[in-house]
Amino acid sequence: MAFTQVNYCPQCSTPITHQFTFGKTRPVCPNCGWIYFADPKVAAAVLVEQDGKVLLVRRVNEPFRGLWTLPAGFVNAGEDPAEAAARECLEETGLTVRVTRVLDVIAGREHERGADIVILYAAQVQSGQLMAGDDADAVGWFDLSNLPTLAFQVTRRALLER
Repeated sequence: MAFTQVNYCPQCSTPITHQFTFGKTRPVCPNCGWIYFADPKVAAAVLVEQDGKVLLVRRVNEPFRGLWTLPAGFVNAGEDPAEAAARECLEETGLTVRVTRVLDVIAGREHERGADIVILYAAQVQSGQLMAGDDADAVGWFDLSNLPTLAFQVTRRALLER
């Protein structure tokens, strides 16, 4: 939520003012002192490699509909990011994976509805049947030398800058 969308205090309903506090201009309630701090959106992704190939999903939604990316999605409030990465992989590919380690933490929002922070994990397939689901309309294994058109910088960084 941008601070221009905060018009009234959620605690006491007083109209918000904008004040320079904690290093930047923020929405502040002049009545009760409530301050709006924007929380970053966090996503988790998995890099799954098997037999020299990487697992990718084709996006069914905008932005970048029809382009390929790592299995990934937003971390829910209170959810362990590694569990979120495994959950997203299952939802999008039909595969249950075991997250093995953190590969990278990447900051920088790529589009308006995107994540501010992406945590990239390595993972290994444990079970399941490969099939597209959730917000993917195709899923497949790809050789690094013959990748399809990739959707996000995070995916390009994970696959091409190794």
